[in-house]
Amino acid sequence: MASTFPQSAINKIAWLFATGVGTGLAPLAPATVASFIALACYMAVPISGESPALFLLVGLGFLVGIWATGTLVRPTQLDPPHAVWDEVIGMWATCLLLPKDFSWMAAAFVCFRVLDIIKPFPINRLERLPGGLGIMADDLLAGLLGAVALNLLRLLFFS
Repeated sequence: MASTFPQSAINKIAWLFATGVGTGLAPLAPATVASFIALACYMAVPISGESPALFLLVGLGFLVGIWATGTLVRPTQLDPPHAVWDEVIGMWATCLLLPKDFSWMAAAFVCFRVLDIIKPFPINRLERLPGGLGIMADDLLAGLLGAVALNLLRLLFFS
């Protein structure tokens, strides 16, 4: 059965997701720009860190991201710098269960960016996965590890 959706429209939708609605085209530090905008968007919507909606956004966003970022992969560019949807999902994952206030969100931003840049084991291993899965998986794990670390810190010292 032929698709009723023109291929060019599907490619445009993939591009919009993969580039974080164009934030991946930032001339300097596109991943950091995308992480900041993802955090700003999260702060602007009435969803808390413990809301099932945030968990759903992270999960569905991850699955969409595998497809969308995978469309940008080329043999010479396995993780294109303009593919930043992984930073969006990783940033949102870092916010899971955290209070939605400035200090915790600033900590989430710094924690995620450090983990995403340094990529300690086992995060670095996930980059080796093929296509969009490799692009998305390392940032999701960085976000989840950041969420665990910050929530442990919060529970041990601030509750």
